Amino acid sequence: MSPSNEARPDKKRFVSVNPGRDVQRVGTARLLGQDPNKIYQPVWGVTGNLGDSQCYFGVTQKVEAIQASLARRIERDDLPVRLIPPVYTVGVSDGSLNGTDRMRFSLIGREIVNDSIDIHLSGSDVKGLIAVVACDKPPIGTLAAVLEHNEPAILIPDGPIKPGIDPKTGERIDLVSAFQAAGDPDPEKRTRIALHACPGLGSCAGMYTYNTMQSFIAVLGMEPLHMVAPPSDDPRRLREFPEQLVDCLVTLTRKGIKPRAIVTPASLRNAITVAIAMGGSTNVALHSVEIARAAGLDLWGNALTQREFNALSHRVPVLVDARPFGRYYMVDIDARGGLAVMVKELLDAGLLDGTCITCTGETIADQVRRLDPPSPDHEVVYSVGKPFKDKGGLRLLRGNLAPDGGAVIKVAVEGGVTDGVFTGRARVFDSEHALIIALDETPDVFQNLDMVVIRYEGPRGAPGMPELLDPTSRITALCRQRNITIGLMTDARFSGGSVGLVIGHVAPEAFLGGPIALIHDGDTIVVDVNENRLDCRELADIAEYTRRAKTWQDAAQRNGGLHPAVKPVANRLLKRMRSAARSALQGGGMETG
Repeated sequence: MSPSNEARPDKKRFVSVNPGRDVQRVGTARLLGQDPNKIYQPVWGVTGNLGDSQCYFGVTQKVEAIQASLARRIERDDLPVRLIPPVYTVGVSDGSLNGTDRMRFSLIGREIVNDSIDIHLSGSDVKGLIAVVACDKPPIGTLAAVLEHNEPAILIPDGPIKPGIDPKTGERIDLVSAFQAAGDPDPEKRTRIALHACPGLGSCAGMYTYNTMQSFIAVLGMEPLHMVAPPSDDPRRLREFPEQLVDCLVTLTRKGIKPRAIVTPASLRNAITVAIAMGGSTNVALHSVEIARAAGLDLWGNALTQREFNALSHRVPVLVDARPFGRYYMVDIDARGGLAVMVKELLDAGLLDGTCITCTGETIADQVRRLDPPSPDHEVVYSVGKPFKDKGGLRLLRGNLAPDGGAVIKVAVEGGVTDGVFTGRARVFDSEHALIIALDETPDVFQNLDMVVIRYEGPRGAPGMPELLDPTSRITALCRQRNITIGLMTDARFSGGSVGLVIGHVAPEAFLGGPIALIHDGDTIVVDVNENRLDCRELADIAEYTRRAKTWQDAAQRNGGLHPAVKPVANRLLKRMRSAARSALQGGGMETG
């Protein structure tokens, strides 16, 4: 905007009420090329998630493109809006941290992003927002803050990365391929995969947590459906999507549609349904609870019960052949029509509520109708009538190891399971680090039908409930090499890239003296996916349970109230998480009051 435009006689000029407060607003407007006469108008802004890896590398470019589109629209249509500078949050990269103590900061990062966006939205009184999100946890923290603030907003994913190519075999590889190669004895192979698995920019390539949650958020209604699948470097993300996002924000503002009108019990059920149909990550059971909380809802009370979640997983088929359980990547889904193909299939089958409103101002059914996606190709994307798998893999387990339920499993393993039941021997580790050392130094000690137990890694125990992609990937590789089945259960969580018989979110966690803390080496662990149960046979004996619980409590009392297996923490954020973390069944975040 030119200075002469600012002084046009037809422009309504403001009269300063408090020059002390106004002077910086005026200066900022001029630096942005905006009209200082609009400094009392409602504020619009753009935010982005930044971090230390290629997951975040494309965010700044997209934020700048959206900011420019907003500025042009405000001037062109003389919108009564004050545009403020973009703001960025800080995140970590899960892939870089897995298997280290630093992974504890990943879920904490979700909370810090929530705080950061909240400061910005509340402190600047933002009335309209477009947020570019990347990696796993920052999008959830961003959405939580948006829901708490409850003013018109749209999220847009930065986009997934494309898979790499192994130059020796020609095989497509990615981050999870790299973790599965960690135990390979060939240093040349390990190095080759490290150099080629993640070329370019963007978040995870497969149906891991990032793409599970972006699909979830879009079907929830907070992202346009067609903006999920294109890779981060797709030209549409800079040439087409910014103007479309501005259209959405204008529409939401004009119609008075706010996030809590979009995120409802019905839209949450829709989003969970699609996550199941995508073969999505177990982390959806954690993040969906947090999103519901921020919307003022109790997921398990207002949207669906744990029993209904399991029934849904039995009823909804898997519609994609995608990594980690299949062959294809998000870029392949995009090439076959994107997320909308699966949403249309589920709508047509009566498995989704098409009346839910979305960030485009349309119902989800109307949005799909406008997008007019192609039919499933039955190679990458399948139909409900002829699915990739007849039923979803996610289940919530309860039993004497999870008395309130909430222990989550992705049923994606055949070996070792007889008629839906796995019976294994407990092999107990009091930390992820102890298990990694055993896998590195004594892998031969692990036997068929072991159930590895990793404990004291829950929301308060670790603290921060790290995801265990490193050890699960090593166990997966070990099982494939020796043609055996090893299960793994924990009070921590798993990456969306984890495969095999893995059970996370077991609660009450070991830090609190939950049943998982009372398991001994050699105990019999029974996983029954027919009845959705997780039990330890030895703990079914009340006298034995009582004896072990007293032994645990006595050890904690002698150690000042903290069990000796719990790692002490000195870091400010870790101390905050340990004192304030909710259970996994409540979202695993920090208490808000």
